[in-house]
Amino acid sequence: MRGLWLIFAQTVTIAVAALFTIGTLKPEWLPDRRGAVVVRETTPAAGDDDARAPVSYREAARAALPAVVHIYTTQETRQPKHPLFDDPVFRHFFGDREDRPQRSSGLGSGVIVSPSGYILTNYHVVESASEIQVSLNDGHAHRARLIGSDPESDLAVLQIQGDKLPAITFGQMENLRVGDVVLAIGNPFGVGQTVTMGIVSALGRSHLGINTFENFIQTDAAINPGNSGGALIDVQGNLVGINTAIYSRSGGSLGIGFAIPVSSARNIMEQIIRSGSVTRGWIGVEAQEITSELAESFGLPNTDGALIAGVVRGSPADSAGIRPGDVLLSVDGKTVKDPQVMLELIAGLAPDARVPFKLRRDKGVVDLAVKIGKRPAMRAERD
Repeated sequence: MRGLWLIFAQTVTIAVAALFTIGTLKPEWLPDRRGAVVVRETTPAAGDDDARAPVSYREAARAALPAVVHIYTTQETRQPKHPLFDDPVFRHFFGDREDRPQRSSGLGSGVIVSPSGYILTNYHVVESASEIQVSLNDGHAHRARLIGSDPESDLAVLQIQGDKLPAITFGQMENLRVGDVVLAIGNPFGVGQTVTMGIVSALGRSHLGINTFENFIQTDAAINPGNSGGALIDVQGNLVGINTAIYSRSGGSLGIGFAIPVSSARNIMEQIIRSGSVTRGWIGVEAQEITSELAESFGLPNTDGALIAGVVRGSPADSAGIRPGDVLLSVDGKTVKDPQVMLELIAGLAPDARVPFKLRRDKGVVDLAVKIGKRPAMRAERD
């Protein structure tokens, strides 16, 4: 019996040693290895992107930087003459004082959009400027001519003369999505050309009270005073927006900046270059947002639409039969959600076009055909 036990013990010892040896040197020979995790370290093949390499946007910046310019403006203002200068006694002792104009300066940014020297910028950058100077990325300075402006969208077009002027490439607005990386280029605080990075925080921002017509790209890329009129570009260096405004309590960037989409800016720019101004549709009504209290008092089923608070006498709306108290529901088949949407829909119509309007009146629905008029310049409170 003792001999059998010794044989069993030796057999078990040999088997365990064999398993240990195989498990160490050839683990794949062992059966039933489910649940085991094998980690292999691989080396990227030649030509593959190295995930460990830092992400850089140098190519996008290099493509767009030459087309972004610095804009310096000079404005002459005359101060009111003090009444003492009209006093003969005062003039006898102190002599006649000339009413000399006061000169003030401003700065901003712009984007060269054509080799012909057309520059897109914000209207508030060049507003009331008596002289406009443009400095290119290479240091060359040019005197600029104002081609035209559109205060209601805060855009203006300048032109400079020069050879081989660098022009930016327009991006596709329909490809832009929330979360996409964007770069803001401009001249903040006059320190010189600067590039900041962020993402698209939101699209279609409106009801901000910045412009009459609003459809902003919101970004957290740092935008500061002096960046106005500069470029917002995608990671390929294409123009997707014109930097316009920031939300700030201190005057510096808080990570909430707004840019005019390139689709809107391009349309307005082409109209300005072609005719010197922007043509928009107008019907001559004053609209009011429908609150829940107003909906209840008027017996409306919901707060959708725009309440017509006033109609300009002799306007297209007046001629078509639109009355105060009507609720505008749709324009040319497109739903009106609020007064801002109504404003944009009507502005996008061609003057002299006859367009169907749907309104709610006295708990019924009325269909009217309205002949669209031309929107007067700077009539921000009317539509």
